[in-house]
Amino acid sequence: MEQLLVSGEKKLDGAVTVHGAKNSALPILAAAILVKGECIIHNCPRLSDVLEAINILKGLGCKAELEGNTAVVDASTISGYSIDEQTMRSMRSSIIFLGALVSRMGIAQVYYPGGCEIGTRPVDLHINSLRSMGVTVEEKGSAICCKADKIYGTKIILPFPSVGATENIIIASVMAKGRTTIINAAREPEISDLADFLNHCGARIYGAGEGTIEIEGVLSLHPAQHDVIPDRIVVSTYMAAAAITGSTVTVNNVVPTHVAPVFPAFNQMGCRIYLSGSSLKLEAPRRLKRISTIKTMPYPGFPTDSQPIIAAVLCKAKGTSVIQENIFENRFRYISELKRFGTDIEVNDNLAVINGVKEFHAANVNATDLRGGAALVIASLAADGISRVNCVNYIDRGYESIEKSLSQIGADIKRITYEKQKDE
Repeated sequence: MEQLLVSGEKKLDGAVTVHGAKNSALPILAAAILVKGECIIHNCPRLSDVLEAINILKGLGCKAELEGNTAVVDASTISGYSIDEQTMRSMRSSIIFLGALVSRMGIAQVYYPGGCEIGTRPVDLHINSLRSMGVTVEEKGSAICCKADKIYGTKIILPFPSVGATENIIIASVMAKGRTTIINAAREPEISDLADFLNHCGARIYGAGEGTIEIEGVLSLHPAQHDVIPDRIVVSTYMAAAAITGSTVTVNNVVPTHVAPVFPAFNQMGCRIYLSGSSLKLEAPRRLKRISTIKTMPYPGFPTDSQPIIAAVLCKAKGTSVIQENIFENRFRYISELKRFGTDIEVNDNLAVINGVKEFHAANVNATDLRGGAALVIASLAADGISRVNCVNYIDRGYESIEKSLSQIGADIKRITYEKQKDE
């Protein structure tokens, strides 16, 4: 087993570079199934979820490799249309392969996805959208079986701006017959990145990043190269590391507009943010201030993925802060572990009331999910003594060697291997 050992209360300083966005890389890798030829995807993060996606592509008969931070995918040899249940359960975003497979192969069989248990991500939005495009969908137990002789463009109105559903519709519709219109589409930067990749391959996608997206179906796609955008949630994580330790840190490879939704929170805490091109410098005050209320919302609102990370920082702010979680009902599962540092947090339904404390003590904690795990690492940086963060596999789903990145800016953190005891 692996765990992170963090010796806290160390001042941070220097610069750290952000890797590519996990939530862009995964749908782009799935979309590469549509292309008969070799696609080269740069700035692809070496994460466990990305490696799992590469294995999915190989299992389907594609040629796929991740060399450094460059993924090379050639779907010319694809022969499979099914992803096994165990693989689907290991990665929450694996449902994104559904639209690609049914579009390329005319048939697809996947299973309900797994991953972090932060709340329901109903696949009915995906299924109902595909059905409206002429796809026959049967649910057999936990299996989702799709067939389509031809996919037809149509108007789809999403009741909620689901990122995954928007991505699946885009992927399924780029070679559909006619025009597809998505109304109330997700507006996240990762949607625009997926559309940019597909447009590089010859797709005709208009309006990505806006509430209405138009896709004009094309007969085929050609190979292309693409650079994945930087991971905006990782940016906010490094900003949080600087804030909670009262430090000044520079973060490189940043798209400021992508991270802008979290700027007001850091400003209200008393942090100063300086932007220069693709670099961001955060200067934290000696004592952070409270934030009256943070409400998570779909982009361009405050991101739910940054919520646990900011919550950890607010635990050291002076005064009482409130966080309202409006996206995932189980997003607060990490708080029971965060309390082990001596924090003062009360949760009622989708509200977390955080009373800031002056000091954290070291703790032995278990990550419950990806972003909750990152929050525990952030709290460890401010704790008096050596903390141990277990279940690192969750954190590895979204951070490329988080201990190495934080060490670059002065954190005392290392990954160790230990033998799991019988009572653990």
